[in-house]
Amino acid sequence: MMEDFIADYIDRHQLRFSTLSDAIWDTPETRFAETRSSALLADALEKEGFTVERGVGGIDTAFIASAGSGKPVIAILGEFDALAGLSQQAGCARPQPLEANGNGHGCGHNLLGTAGVAAACAVKAWIEQHHTGGTVRFYGCPGEEGGSGKTFMVREGLFDDVDAAVTWHPEGFSGMFNLRTLANIQAAFSFKGVAAHAANSPHLGRSALDAVTLMNTGANFLREHIVQEARLHYAITNSGGVSPNVVQADAEVLYLIRAPELPQAQAIYERVINIARGAALMTDTTLTVRFDKACSDYVPNRALEAVMERYLHQFGLPDYSDEERAFAAELRATLTDDDLRNARLNAARTGGEAGHAWAEQLGDKLFMDEVAPYAVTRELLYGSTDVGDVSWVTPTAQCFAPCFTFGTPLHTWQLVAQGRTSIGHKGMLLAGKVMAATVLTLLTDQQALAGCRAEFDRVRAAQPYHCPIPAGITPTKLAE
Repeated sequence: MMEDFIADYIDRHQLRFSTLSDAIWDTPETRFAETRSSALLADALEKEGFTVERGVGGIDTAFIASAGSGKPVIAILGEFDALAGLSQQAGCARPQPLEANGNGHGCGHNLLGTAGVAAACAVKAWIEQHHTGGTVRFYGCPGEEGGSGKTFMVREGLFDDVDAAVTWHPEGFSGMFNLRTLANIQAAFSFKGVAAHAANSPHLGRSALDAVTLMNTGANFLREHIVQEARLHYAITNSGGVSPNVVQADAEVLYLIRAPELPQAQAIYERVINIARGAALMTDTTLTVRFDKACSDYVPNRALEAVMERYLHQFGLPDYSDEERAFAAELRATLTDDDLRNARLNAARTGGEAGHAWAEQLGDKLFMDEVAPYAVTRELLYGSTDVGDVSWVTPTAQCFAPCFTFGTPLHTWQLVAQGRTSIGHKGMLLAGKVMAATVLTLLTDQQALAGCRAEFDRVRAAQPYHCPIPAGITPTKLAE
């Protein structure tokens, strides 16, 4: 039986996959600088006999590993970038950075990419043993965190011949990632003014920092006049220096604009540009806008979700030791009631009305003992993912797998602390099994794949795709 083959393969090699995940956790690298992390995954696949093409799409840390031959071509998406400022000791239930202001895997991407490798290896083993036709590809996708690496890869045509794609994301529960997400646009607004002595001759100065401040004030007023699901975030990336007695001649602010649909995000972006122009006029400074990146909203494929959700139930949930539960309880003590309420809401959204009723009964469980309910829903997940652009060019499905105690927020030290533990490994291996079974179903069941493609074609006919990143824009590293 296919499921037994997959489970046996991944269980037999679990130490190898866990060690690989830990090696990526040990050297957390941020967007488009994941040189070691990318190489670890690519080398592991090459060692298993995959044909690996590195530096694809003009991105040094992007790669594609292929096995099998012919159609259909099924993709597994893997990520491996970390987040800045989230360094944390593994297995520690208190904030304890390994490196001051260092990086950390606060979204579990060390697990995310490695599970995809496990799935790809299991599929390859099945293909070779059972002489199954078709091709499995692992896409090494850098820069998901603030870089939209997959969107750049889509723009370069790397998914044009893919028949379907699968992926997953670490979470505190098992369920389907069946929600639409927010499209986004990120751009930097740089102001150039004139330096002057702030006391002796302030009238000679033109403050770029004043322009940034006025722009932020204008954007705050804009928030009342955009769709309620939209989000505006900003970070001042250059405040003009540390001397208050100098009129700051250079300043920059980075804006991230989100909305449920890409045209909405683009319309808000144009309004933000107008606000920046106004700030420049008011301060007699010069404005330069640098488009950084963008990604589309995620479009679920319900036919493919049905295939993947079946395997979530078949493979079940991990068992946890007393030691794992004790550590989870320590971490739970660091979370707030609001953290738990938000986690219940996120889990509930995947199941529609039934999901909300289910979430109300969760109580204070450290780990879930059942898969979250699934329903076709129009609810939003208030975040963004560059998987969205893949979903616009090929049928795509993704699931959640439990990799940390329920209630743990993403992008926190608590999540980093669990990413190099047996708790994280168990969820990662489960995700690998689910994805492998889903891929093999698509490779061997023509009717299942045809249903996914038919749904995709219907949606695309009504909503054509346009890549949100213009030609000529190139990926930027976090420090650039």
